[in-house]
Amino acid sequence: LRNKSWSWQPYLDQQNATAAPPEVFNQYQSCPSRRSCGFRVGMKLEGVDPLHTSLFCVLTVAEVIGCRLRLHIDGFSETYDFWVNSDSPEIRPVGFCQETGRRLHPPKGVLEEQFDWSDYLETTGSEAAPASLFRTSTVSTALRRGMKLEAVDRKNPGLICVATVADAHQDRIRVHFDDWDHSYDYWCDSSSPFVRPIGWCQEQARPLTCPKGHPDPEHFVWEQYLKETGSEAAPRDAFTQGRPHGFQVNHRLEAVDRRNPVLIRVATVVQTEEVRIKIHYDGWPAHMDSWFDCDDTDLHPVTFCHRTGHPLEPPRGHTQNSSSPAHGSCPTVGCRGVGHIRGPKYSNHHSLFGCPYSETNLRRDLVLPDRLGSETGLSLLPHSPQPSRDLSLCWEQHRKLLPRVQSSQAPAVHRWSVQQVSEFIQSLPGCEDQGQHFRDQEIDGRAFLLLTQRDIVRLLSIKLGPALKIYHSILMFKHERSQSELSNGEVTQGSHRGQSECNSSTFVSLY
Repeated sequence: LRNKSWSWQPYLDQQNATAAPPEVFNQYQSCPSRRSCGFRVGMKLEGVDPLHTSLFCVLTVAEVIGCRLRLHIDGFSETYDFWVNSDSPEIRPVGFCQETGRRLHPPKGVLEEQFDWSDYLETTGSEAAPASLFRTSTVSTALRRGMKLEAVDRKNPGLICVATVADAHQDRIRVHFDDWDHSYDYWCDSSSPFVRPIGWCQEQARPLTCPKGHPDPEHFVWEQYLKETGSEAAPRDAFTQGRPHGFQVNHRLEAVDRRNPVLIRVATVVQTEEVRIKIHYDGWPAHMDSWFDCDDTDLHPVTFCHRTGHPLEPPRGHTQNSSSPAHGSCPTVGCRGVGHIRGPKYSNHHSLFGCPYSETNLRRDLVLPDRLGSETGLSLLPHSPQPSRDLSLCWEQHRKLLPRVQSSQAPAVHRWSVQQVSEFIQSLPGCEDQGQHFRDQEIDGRAFLLLTQRDIVRLLSIKLGPALKIYHSILMFKHERSQSELSNGEVTQGSHRGQSECNSSTFVSLY
């Protein structure tokens, strides 16, 4: 896999470019202190599921490349495997949850109260990863469970929201957004640019998104909210805010390929925001560019791969090493057949169908079904903490926020063409760029009314803010149609279903 005919310095000279300086990378992005990670395939451990960050799971090391580990969630398909660095703070030795009083989610088919590590290791004939291999910190954060703060929503970084410290260990905290479900939680430390003390938004004249269902969202007052919830503010001196991230446009670095995470590529910073940077994989089309949080552990300084023994993919078009193993004759230019669109279950591919970079696959975002399904009832959109809230008030509020819905004739929506659906989506405030998603998926009026929260967020890859407006529009159309049928005496089985869905669905404040 390694290409010894390519090296950084000649490339930087040729491009008249500058490597991102080492000091802009945090301790989790830089090269680990130990040169050899020590983990071996088959070792067992505990760790955070990146798709369910409130859960610690039973994990197995499935692959080791340099200082990166592919971890398998025991009892589930390989499609849910994920990559971490060997010094990741999100992985822990066997017994961590029991020792610290946390819940450990057992392998599929095993009851939580019946799971025992000793029996499991003996039954599977495996060994626990030695505790000495894991990163430890002597620093302990002053942030404690239940403390309130203000935090950026990583899935929609334009929002800064009321949040709570849901968990804390050593120098790490888990951020939970008040009255949202756990799918938006994330782990970070107190120096993260994503967390701030209460009052920060007011001081910076920035809007603060208060918990949904708040009676007066435009006049949210922290002191009153702390009193109502019986909670305390996180102390200001617990936040060690550093300087803004130092990434600049045209900085070169090494970045994990988002579409094929077994690979690390030569990359360039092409755009920066307050807490994010946009990465271009050198030599590849711009539509493969990806946004990364500035503290994402998939970003590394140049020579990271060389120092850790991980192969580095040179820019597309540069000569490949003749000694590189041939994984097939993938017709995609620049692709060597490594990886597969269906994930780590297949280590290579030979056709456009399996190629992560084929035109067909680049136009779609792969979506995995929730591995826990109904076991946790995980929702991708917030659930309402006040299900008994009067619906008429909700409809009135959303009519004011979405006037285009009010002006449309709800009974006619199911007859809309794909173009009409797309034009309607573009007419919603903040959704001007979303119409193309609906055209690409050929969603007409009938299909539009069948969309669920999960469909909009996952299948259409739409951010939280626009997704809420679109989904609430669907609920409003269903409600109006049901009311029209009821008033005309046209109560059908379908109208009962629509009414039921509207009555049981979530209503989230759009602003």
